[in-house]
Amino acid sequence: MKRVLTALVALVLVGLFGGTLFFLWSKSHKKPVVYKTETPELTDIVKKAVATGAVVPRKGVAVKPQVSGIIETIKVEPGQRVRRGDLLAIIRVIPQTAALAAAESRVNQARLKLDDAERELDRNEKVYKEGILPETALRQAILARDTAKEEMAGAIDTLEVIRKGVPARSREGTNTLVKATIDGTVLDVPVKEGTSVIESNTFNDGTTIATLADMNELIFEGKVDESEVGKLRPGMDIVLTIGALEPARFKAVLEHIAPKGVEENGAIQFKIRAALKETGDALIRANYSANADIVLDQRTKVLSVKESLLTFEGEETFVEVQTSPQTFERRKVRTGLSDGVRIEVMEGLAKDDHVKAGVADPTTAGSRS
Repeated sequence: MKRVLTALVALVLVGLFGGTLFFLWSKSHKKPVVYKTETPELTDIVKKAVATGAVVPRKGVAVKPQVSGIIETIKVEPGQRVRRGDLLAIIRVIPQTAALAAAESRVNQARLKLDDAERELDRNEKVYKEGILPETALRQAILARDTAKEEMAGAIDTLEVIRKGVPARSREGTNTLVKATIDGTVLDVPVKEGTSVIESNTFNDGTTIATLADMNELIFEGKVDESEVGKLRPGMDIVLTIGALEPARFKAVLEHIAPKGVEENGAIQFKIRAALKETGDALIRANYSANADIVLDQRTKVLSVKESLLTFEGEETFVEVQTSPQTFERRKVRTGLSDGVRIEVMEGLAKDDHVKAGVADPTTAGSRS
C-alpha cells in the first residue's frame, strides 16, 4: 500500500514539474507577429464641403389685411393653389366707439358748414344780379361752397372707413376682402375664423392672414463653416440630399455666399444660397431639411490607398511596402488629393505593391501573406 501511495505522489510531482517546464518554455517562445497587407486601388476621389440647411421657395409673401377687424370667413387652406386676386378671407370691421362718434360728429359739422355756404352763395348770387356785389365776392362764395362740399365728402369717407373699412368714393371694392397678391401655393394660414387682426401700417407689421409661395422655383439655404467658405465660389455644382426623400439626390448651383459670418455655438458660419436645377416628379415641401455636398476638387481613376496606411514626418510621407513574406521596407511617396478616407498616391507606389496594413487577426493569420 505504501508503495502505491509513493508512486502516485511521485507521478503527481513529475506531472507538475513537467507542466511548469512546458509553461515556461511556451512563454519564452512567443508566436511571430503576422501583418496584413493591402494593395493600392484605382478609385475616384472627391473632396467636398458639407452644408446643412433647408429647401425653401425663392418667392414667398405674407398677405396682411388693410383694415383691422375680425376674421369672418377663411376661403383657403394650406396646400391649395391660388391665383393672383383669389379671395383668401373676409374681415368684418368692428368700429371703435370713440372713433365712430368722432367721425359722425365731423360729418354733422361738415353738413352745417355746407348748408351755411350754400345759403351764403344764394344770397350773393341775388345781390350780384342786382349789380351791387362785385364778381370777386361771388367767386369767393362759390369757392367756400365747393370747399364745404369736399369737407363733407371727406367726412363721409372717414365714417365709411370706420364702419365698413372702405371709403364711400372708392372704386376698388371693399378692403375687407383679403385677396392673393401672387400666383402660388398656400403654405400656411396662421389665423382662424373669429381671430382679431390688425392692419399693416407704419407702426405695425400687421397680422399675417396667409403665407403664399411659388413652389415651382425652389432654393437651398444653408450654412458652411468658415474653414471651408474660402474654397467656395458662385457657380459651383451642389448635390442635395433631402432627408425626407432619401435616397434621391438633387442637383443645384451655388448662387450666393454671405460676405459676413454669424457666430453659432462658438463657430463662425456663413450663409449660402443655391438654386435647384430639376426636381422631376418629386414632391418637395417647403422647409424640408437638407444637406448639400459641394464638390471642391475631384480626381477620376487615380491610384489611392487608405490614408491610415501613411506615416507623416514633417513634410514627407512614407508607407511600408512588403519586399518578401512578412518583410517590409520604408518607402517615401508623394500624395495628392484626399477625401478624408482615401488619398491619391502620385509617386512611390505601383498597383501591385503590398502595403503594411496593421496586425492580422490571429484566427486568419495563417491564410494571409
